[in-house]
Amino acid sequence: MLYTYLRFPTYRFPLRYDGGKIVKEAPMKTLNPRQQELLTQVQHAGFASVETLAKHFNVTHQTIRRDINHLAELQLLRRFHGGAGLPSSIENFAYNTRQTLFHEEKRRIAQLAAQHIPDHSSLFIDLGTTTEEVAKALSQHKDLRVITNNLNVAAVMCANPDCEVIVTGGVVRSRDRGVIGESTIDFIRQFKVDFGVIGISGIELDGTLLDFDYREVRVAEAIIEQSRKVFLVADHSKFGRQALVRLADMAQISALFTDRPVPIEMATVFSEAKTAVYVAD
Repeated sequence: MLYTYLRFPTYRFPLRYDGGKIVKEAPMKTLNPRQQELLTQVQHAGFASVETLAKHFNVTHQTIRRDINHLAELQLLRRFHGGAGLPSSIENFAYNTRQTLFHEEKRRIAQLAAQHIPDHSSLFIDLGTTTEEVAKALSQHKDLRVITNNLNVAAVMCANPDCEVIVTGGVVRSRDRGVIGESTIDFIRQFKVDFGVIGISGIELDGTLLDFDYREVRVAEAIIEQSRKVFLVADHSKFGRQALVRLADMAQISALFTDRPVPIEMATVFSEAKTAVYVAD
């Protein structure tokens, strides 16, 4: 199958020749550092004007508009007159988009979290692109017992001969190979493990953990309940991000692993919650 590309200033449209016809596919889901930082700023503020963003990044208004257009094409932001805002508080980004966003940051977070999980441990690993990176980072650990509702995690972990993998029952979602449902929750409640590793979609400034899917939240709640320690792995874009469903409070989290220092206005929240914070360099 032959591929080519039409080049535009900030992104490319892949064109696939299929049966003699040219088919335009979705834009390549890659962001440069400025676009990633722009996305983070809008997630935190809810809205940012073109003028403010241009001054912050010291670029032209035209450059910022191109960035916004690119992010809107990927459904990461919504274009508004004079600026950009959040796409939705009720629906998360597509799974394949989340796989590419802040990937290097997620990898570093996962490496740091894995250093705090010793050999001969039992653990839950939940849904999420960052938790999947944790599974990869655990590839050299020995004698682990891993229970997961994430088939991507199971595929990674079962390649380690020193790891026993247990997959929960439930309904498998095709979009991300996540296993959810009441039978998933019942299965998890049969165990009590050393560590529960979870991700999150948003962290309110008061320490409330938020997600988009009620069924995912129910499973994560069970993981928190059945874990002696709970590790939250989340990149900096999750701070201040809005989502619909409440999962937990920061006081229920033993340690947060992230890639930047937490916002200064949250210092009291973490102090009162007694949640350890580890920042990946």
